[in-house]
Amino acid sequence: MSRDTPPRICDYEGSSYRTDFWEGQGREYEDLAERIALRRLLPPRGRRLIDIGGGFGRLSEFYGGYEQVVLLDYSRSLLRQAQERLGREGRVTYVAASFYALPFAPHTFDAAMMVRAIHHAEDVPTLLGQVAQVLADGGTFVLEFASKRHLKSILRYALGRQAWNPFDPAPYEFVPLNFDFHPTWMRAQLTAAGFHVKHIRTVSHFRLPLLKKLFPAAALARLDGLCQPTGAWWQLTPSVFVQCAAPGGGPLTERLTFRCPVCGHAPLPVAEDAVPCAGCGRRWPLEDGIYNFKTAP
Repeated sequence: MSRDTPPRICDYEGSSYRTDFWEGQGREYEDLAERIALRRLLPPRGRRLIDIGGGFGRLSEFYGGYEQVVLLDYSRSLLRQAQERLGREGRVTYVAASFYALPFAPHTFDAAMMVRAIHHAEDVPTLLGQVAQVLADGGTFVLEFASKRHLKSILRYALGRQAWNPFDPAPYEFVPLNFDFHPTWMRAQLTAAGFHVKHIRTVSHFRLPLLKKLFPAAALARLDGLCQPTGAWWQLTPSVFVQCAAPGGGPLTERLTFRCPVCGHAPLPVAEDAVPCAGCGRRWPLEDGIYNFKTAP
């Protein structure tokens, strides 16, 4: 991808992702295993948390210990589903925006989580740079990514049933805007963005249809939880969780502070129906409880 070409963005607007992928789709084991990893890696409490690509709020159980939460997604329709689940009043702020241009001032958050979202990113360095910028000193970033170097892909490659090499460090786009990443490559990107990798957990060790059919999801997830610490030595699962310390930059802001995603002006005041930018004149609309930084009238 040329540096002059804006990265493509995966838009779930109007999709039935919640029901087509999660509810009643046989992914109870994966859901439970991911929650086990998050409970080990995400600080249970803090001032301000951002869930990047949080969709309909599947992981909202982890919001409880934070004074403020931002649920960010590019899809307004998924954010509306999150509103239906979590309500429109209280600690959760709903923001529609690109993860390549986070509309927040530096050091706005002391914790960030991103689960099942970065596999849609073709420009990982830009994304990680944005996350590093909005985290305060001492902040924690918990990232989940889809790994290309897992046992099934290695076996298929060895048997000649798969053309792409799971040991090649380059990201692999298996369908448009869906990428698998090599663990070593992803760690290098995190380091380049200034993050310090503290803990790695491997997740979904038993993501096989036969095992999920033979054993209850809760039992498989408990066994997965026992295996997850092996991520400290090797990563051979289709899902990898990483806990990172944010690069030093500045103390946490006193309040949730918006920044214009186009011109970078901050802070932006919040009016009744919009967030106006004095820097470029844009007015980012507040629509039915959702701050819309995707488009400005």
